Amino acid sequence: MQSINIGLSDEQRQGVIDMLNQDLADQYLLVVKTKKYHWDIVGPQFRSLHELWQEHYEAITLNIDATAERVRMLGGYPVGTAEGFLKLATIKEHTGDLPNATEMVKRLADNHEQIIRNLREHVDASGDKYGDEGTADFLTGLMEQHEEMAWMLRSFIEGQALSSSGQRSGEVTAAV
Repeated sequence: MQSINIGLSDEQRQGVIDMLNQDLADQYLLVVKTKKYHWDIVGPQFRSLHELWQEHYEAITLNIDATAERVRMLGGYPVGTAEGFLKLATIKEHTGDLPNATEMVKRLADNHEQIIRNLREHVDASGDKYGDEGTADFLTGLMEQHEEMAWMLRSFIEGQALSSSGQRSGEVTAAV
């Protein structure tokens, strides 16, 4: 790690760099999975999912670059090998299978949600444990993007019709 003077100790910066590298690995694995499903999707949802996943992998690719650059800003070096990504990632590959469209969507939504949970922990640790509010802010922005992508994916597989009031059939709401 490069020695720099930005108001954080080497130990603080290294703690944040380690978290960022895990986030980088997760995002990298997610972009590979998203791209693979983009290529392999078939069926009636082809066009809508093909286009949605293109939007997602383009956004994730930008986030990967921003995450790696954040590591460099802190004087560290981003992980940059397939072996490193697989070692650090908390999401897993599904090698050798080709699921149907609904399962593809579910897996990607689950992966985004795993990343969101990690980012929540990393936001808190960046600010509270390591005193790096800049990284906490950066990770909050990433988390919000993953929340939106997860919402879009979950919305795709929710199949129950809604009434004009926004309720699902049979759903009870609290009195206002």
